Amino acid sequence: MINRLKQAVQFADALNRTVGQVSAWLIVGMTLATFATVVLRYVFGLGWIWLQETVLYMHGSLLMLAAGYTLLAGGHVRVDIFYRDWSEERKARVDIIGAIFLLLPVCLLILIKGLPYVFDSFGTLEGSPQPGGLPILFLFKAILILMPLLLLLQGFSQAARSYLFLKGEMSRLAEDDTSSTHD
Repeated sequence: MINRLKQAVQFADALNRTVGQVSAWLIVGMTLATFATVVLRYVFGLGWIWLQETVLYMHGSLLMLAAGYTLLAGGHVRVDIFYRDWSEERKARVDIIGAIFLLLPVCLLILIKGLPYVFDSFGTLEGSPQPGGLPILFLFKAILILMPLLLLLQGFSQAARSYLFLKGEMSRLAEDDTSSTHD
């Protein structure tokens, strides 16, 4: 049981770390597409809706896909004025309670409300409402399902890691993430 829980934690951490690192490359794409948009518009007098939407889709994708990684890295907002001075045991208990009573309900709400929205979009292969826009809005909307799933997975990992820490079976920090501050 303990070994399987450790493996699940390692899998969740690895998946969200990989998704976070891959999605970080969207920053490069956004920068290049934004630069191209500005140069084309102000130097050549050209403007394309699809290029502007590309920047928006990359930006939204980056924010949503990296949410699980941000939780792994300790980058989500918490009331650090209290949390930072607490013992590791108390932090572990708070992390378990937060994952169960705050993160889980919010992610489930996003899934419950988002699934019909995404399914409708896929059913019509929804594209941009703008003339000349990208015909793949339905794919972008699918990220509304991926985000809470990745967050739920990382929340489970955080709660399981805290549980294992309280049992003396695992460090509270990810093995290869000792440079990150979790307080």
